[in-house]
Amino acid sequence: MRNPDIAIDVECADAFARPADVLALKYAQYGYGVDRAAATRLTLDDDRLPAVGEHLVVQSRGRLLARTVLFLGVPPIEDFDYRDIRSIGERALTVAAAECPEARDIVMTIHGPGFGLDEAEAFESQLAGVFDALTARTMPAALRSVVFVDRDERRAERLRAALRRIVPSHSVSARSPFATPGIASRTARHLRSVGYDTSQKERAFVAMPFADEFIDVFHFGIADPIRRTGLICERMDEVQFVGDVVAKMTSKIADARVVVADLTGANPNVYLEVGYAWGRNVPTVLLCRDSDEVKFDVQGHRCLRYKNIKDLADQLGDTLTALVGPAVVQRGA
Repeated sequence: MRNPDIAIDVECADAFARPADVLALKYAQYGYGVDRAAATRLTLDDDRLPAVGEHLVVQSRGRLLARTVLFLGVPPIEDFDYRDIRSIGERALTVAAAECPEARDIVMTIHGPGFGLDEAEAFESQLAGVFDALTARTMPAALRSVVFVDRDERRAERLRAALRRIVPSHSVSARSPFATPGIASRTARHLRSVGYDTSQKERAFVAMPFADEFIDVFHFGIADPIRRTGLICERMDEVQFVGDVVAKMTSKIADARVVVADLTGANPNVYLEVGYAWGRNVPTVLLCRDSDEVKFDVQGHRCLRYKNIKDLADQLGDTLTALVGPAVVQRGA
């Protein structure tokens, strides 16, 4: 008899060292990170890995702690978007239902943040895909838990907190996950559409140095106030495209509702992105730590000088509200 509740969690863990019945990975038509390392451990040649929309099931035979590894073929990274991420969440359960019907525990890695996509939107899209499979009852009959894993401790902590805001009870109904007690009605509405409607949402492009000292500045000082205005928050620093990075950057800036640029440290790439945004007449908000000096070519422009992350979040939130208006999208909470 199927358990009426499915445990949902986020863990900071090495996907290869985390026991599970099924480990679900994407394959974006070229090896990246975890999926490349998994293919190497399993001695899989590229020509065996799945095309877009197809899948490959491999028994790990002790080379990973998961008993079975599931590779899901998705579009190349340069074309990979939130709809594809939602599909990964749904396909992981649906394929496991057909190939591993006795699976109790499914583990999957988190997709999107390492390639410049909005971390919250990407995670919610993947979670919503899991809900889709549960709603359609296309999951292993023995399923008891779905766990998202990431080796980045701070990212795992942020996404675990986000999950707890969405699913306070730590589990969802296997029959009606969107109607699980404790999930707010507006959150359920958001989850039903996230990933599908993301292409219609306006975006903010963030230009800033990519270094450990800026991680909390980005996530709590910049990304949070951007999302509160209803904008998707994206950047290029982490993107590992195999194609033309400059073309992707210019495309993202040209399509942005606003560009937010942290000039701290006078990073030349940030100044390049600001210059391109100005050339395309994209509204641009400049930021800088209070102790830093900006270069002469932007000294005549208003710059929000911040003393700490809270100060930054407050100033940026007020500025964005004045620039783009109050939030048009309410995230799950």
